[in-house]
Formats: sequence, structure tokens, C-alpha cells
Amino acid sequence: MRMYEVRDRQTGRRKRRWGLRGFTLLELVIATTILLILMGAALPTVRLSLKRQKEAELRRDLWQMRTAIDRYKAAADQRAFQTKVGSDNYPPDMETLVSGVDVQGKKLRFLRKIPTDPMTGKAEWGLRSLQDEPGTESWGGQNVFDVYSKALGKGLDGSDYKSW
Repeated sequence: MRMYEVRDRQTGRRKRRWGLRGFTLLELVIATTILLILMGAALPTVRLSLKRQKEAELRRDLWQMRTAIDRYKAAADQRAFQTKVGSDNYPPDMETLVSGVDVQGKKLRFLRKIPTDPMTGKAEWGLRSLQDEPGTESWGGQNVFDVYSKALGKGLDGSDYKSW
């Protein structure tokens, strides 16, 4: 506690008062320490939440691209348009799903854009053709049968992102 002077509004005289004017250094150190401990406890929870959000986005993007591949194949199987011999009616590349194919003078698109992989930050995806081995990472180039993430690392469930 310190003594300080104030002026009385009615009389204009100075009066001495005892009281606190602000925080002591010790109070500031204790408050800062408590805040740092709380932030340190919250940081792992925030990181886990961000990783969970990215994984949900990755699953959604893979589902969206795989659905587009399936819709392309279904339309080709119904002979809505011609495909290359040996492609087994799968798209030749991912750009074909975005740019679309001509069906009776109209453009039939299957995907608005190729999404960005949330784990790598790039719009680059691993591709597999129907003729490729299931676990291979090299694309034969005949068609696009499946798509996977090129991200290194494991998900929260312990599986590799490449196997999703």
C-alpha cells in the first residue's frame, strides 16, 4: 500500500489517501505464469483438433474424386460418350473429370476442380490405373482407377495417409 494525494472536488483541498494504484510486479509475474500454463495445456488440444480437421477434409476430397471417377465410368458404361480402347471406361486423367467430355453437344463435367491435398498443400495426388498393382505408387498411365494422397505420415487412427 502506498499513500497518495487527491483533490477533493467540493473544497479543492488536498487529501491524503491510502490505497493501491496498479499491480505489483509479483502479481503480474503470477498472472503471466498462470496464463502460460493454461496456454501450454491448450496447445496439444488445438494441434489435435487441427489434425482431425485436415484428416476430415482429406477424406472428403478423396470421396469426392472417387465419386467423380465412378460417375465417369457409369456414364461411359452407358455409352454416353466414347472412351479410348483399353481404358476400361475409366477416365484417362484427372483433368478430364474437370474439363468434361462432350455428350450430344453439351459438356458433361464430373468435378469442379481438383482439390488441394490438405496434408501436402498441393493439388498433386497419387493415381492408380486398373492395371497397376494395388499397393504400387507408380501410375501406369492407362486410366485413373483410384486416387490417393501423397502425404507422408500417419493419421490419428495409425494408418498411412497413402492407404486411405
